[in-house]
Amino acid sequence: MSTALVIGAGPAGLMAAEVMAEGGLSVTVADAMPSVGRKFLMAGKSGLNLTKDEDAGAFMAAFGPDLDPTLDAALSAFGPQNVMEWANGLGQSLFTGSTGRVFPKAMKASPLLRAWLGRLGGYGVTMHTRWRWDGWRDDACVFRTPDGETSIKADVTVLALGGASWARLGSDGHWADFMPDAVTPFAPANIGFGVDWSAHMDRHMGSPLKSVALHAGGQVSRGEVVISERGIEGGGIYTLSRVMREGAPLHIDLLPDWPEEKLRKALEKPRGKASLTNHLRKVLRLDPLRLALLSEFGRPFPDDLAPLIKALPIRHQGPRPMDEAISTAGGVRFDALTDTLMLRERPGVYCVGEMLDWEAPTGGYLISGCLATGRWAGQAAVRQQLSVSNTATSR
Repeated sequence: MSTALVIGAGPAGLMAAEVMAEGGLSVTVADAMPSVGRKFLMAGKSGLNLTKDEDAGAFMAAFGPDLDPTLDAALSAFGPQNVMEWANGLGQSLFTGSTGRVFPKAMKASPLLRAWLGRLGGYGVTMHTRWRWDGWRDDACVFRTPDGETSIKADVTVLALGGASWARLGSDGHWADFMPDAVTPFAPANIGFGVDWSAHMDRHMGSPLKSVALHAGGQVSRGEVVISERGIEGGGIYTLSRVMREGAPLHIDLLPDWPEEKLRKALEKPRGKASLTNHLRKVLRLDPLRLALLSEFGRPFPDDLAPLIKALPIRHQGPRPMDEAISTAGGVRFDALTDTLMLRERPGVYCVGEMLDWEAPTGGYLISGCLATGRWAGQAAVRQQLSVSNTATSR
């Protein structure tokens, strides 16, 4: 029986293990952490967003304008509907929210992970934890384990080592040292941005900013933003983090459903003895947080406030440290891989999941991408071993 080694027990690695075990390979999974799926479990703490139920064009567009053909093929072969069917097959009932985000009804990852590990155990998959990959020695993978150094030489190897954020959950990017010529430097993705707030913003820390539109680099986000002591974060910011990271300025439209002329007419109403703040609150119905942001970034106020309210410039200090990022850009370049995600310089070694050089916003896209690439490489590994077996038999 052909042997397969999977290094990394997140969703990409476990999916590759499942496919290869189903295909008749003897599969061993090794993970550096004391237990498997730690980042997956963390993602489920606020509700496990498995995928996004939307049309194929919108789904693919979320992965950026320069979607690599191999990633495109993997996502097309295992898209949102396939993810939902797979989760249902593990006994997980799902529901779709108003924005198309798909969640298990249990709203956490642990029941799904338990069912998944049970399926893998039924296939005979062997799991090792506290095994930290230390690169290659000839054609064998070397590990540091609680019992000392050990090595495994498998017929096929799938690397599912994650990106370079949330090191405490296992994704520290150390693996890049073992294949430097194949890797684009890491950068934070789905990340908050630092802001040096003045003291008058203290009472708003932790408050959500809703019903606004964020503009950066020609993109628009209507997602929620959270004001924190560290700066601004949340889904609305994560959607724009790529272009903001690359230098695009951020502007917030505080009243996106009000045309500029409607704003001007409202602002022309007699103010009387009311302060400007009270006038804005009354005629524009601005809540305290939006008024505070207008004061934070808009003073000294111009005579014509309407353009400022429609495009308030947000001064920030750039992305927060990479280890705070939900995911990372950079990683193994697609030109270093074949169209089956196999390393060109190491036949039989595949790369999947967040260690690949792709980027997508939160909202179900990240997990979908990991599952799709794990499945794509796992299927290729099975085909490779069947080809080897058939060649040997014919001789």
